Amino acid sequence: MHPSELAAENQALRQQLEDLLREARANEDKMRRFDQLEHRLIAAGSLGELLRLLLLEYRPVFGIEFVGLTLLDTQLEIRSILDAELHEDSALPGLQLPPTLQALDALDLDQRPWLGAYDAILHGALFGAAPGIASVALLPLSRRGHLIGCLQFGSSDAARYNSGAGTKFLERLAAIASVCLESALNQERVKRAGLTDVLTGVHNRRYFEHRCQIEISQARRHSQALACLFLDIDHFKPVNDSHGHAAGDAVLRAVGLMIQGQLRAGDTVARWGGEEFVVLLPRTPAAAAREVAERIRQRIADQRLPVGGGVELAVTVSIGLAMLELAGAPEAAPLLQAADAALYRAKQGGRNQVVGASDPPR
Repeated sequence: MHPSELAAENQALRQQLEDLLREARANEDKMRRFDQLEHRLIAAGSLGELLRLLLLEYRPVFGIEFVGLTLLDTQLEIRSILDAELHEDSALPGLQLPPTLQALDALDLDQRPWLGAYDAILHGALFGAAPGIASVALLPLSRRGHLIGCLQFGSSDAARYNSGAGTKFLERLAAIASVCLESALNQERVKRAGLTDVLTGVHNRRYFEHRCQIEISQARRHSQALACLFLDIDHFKPVNDSHGHAAGDAVLRAVGLMIQGQLRAGDTVARWGGEEFVVLLPRTPAAAAREVAERIRQRIADQRLPVGGGVELAVTVSIGLAMLELAGAPEAAPLLQAADAALYRAKQGGRNQVVGASDPPR
């Protein structure tokens, strides 16, 4: 072989070796970053923290333009958990919580990641209006053979995700994300079980007292209105005396559901004790809070509640309304006491009515 040809071949071999070493170092660095993210996912202390890691931290760490997550939320459970945990910061970019996985069903995904060119018709529902996406990776998330969602990555580099690329890292990430999501949801369910009134299914007093401090802090920090409603079922003792405690329990369950049905996702309702309920309405001025209270009162008054044995009862509620004094004490007690005093006036004034703490005496 001619010396020049030999030198050229050696140069080519050195270049190949350098390319292989560069690729090995890149893979080693990628694995190191992936391991760090994996440990943080496993250590996430809440569902909100887990979702923030996936949606906000994966993108800069791995240098891609878009990360999205689609999770099946048939019963609005995830939405409710995030609203309670993150409050006004619950709008995580790229998160979708559909009641069905119709957008994924149309793609006919199997259990392995799908890599390929971005198609606006096929993938638009998953990526929304994200601009400049050229290639995508779709990571199906499943537990026990059931699809629960999808993790979506989008890159402006058309060669970043192609059908011939390896999917080892992505398969592992999808498996870890699926397990972590199920674990986080189960932790939230256990937590909620201890903060839920067993009879009515709404929150209990312990949860409300915790939530009240958070809402007061938020309202003061952002100078936002916060309304509190105290509700009491009128003439509840005769229900138990005449129809039995099973009938009374049925009335409590029905009233709790009707109150909940008139509230927004960010509002809080809890059973305070006995036949009393309490509601927090964040970012709600006095006039709007009174409208909510009247709507609840009217809804309950219009219904006849089945309590078993073919018996239906008509019940009403009295409601006291109080607004948080932004310049007042940071404790919840003054707000609750004002709403409770307004409730007492509603009961004394004839029941089945809404009375505000600032209403003039009748």
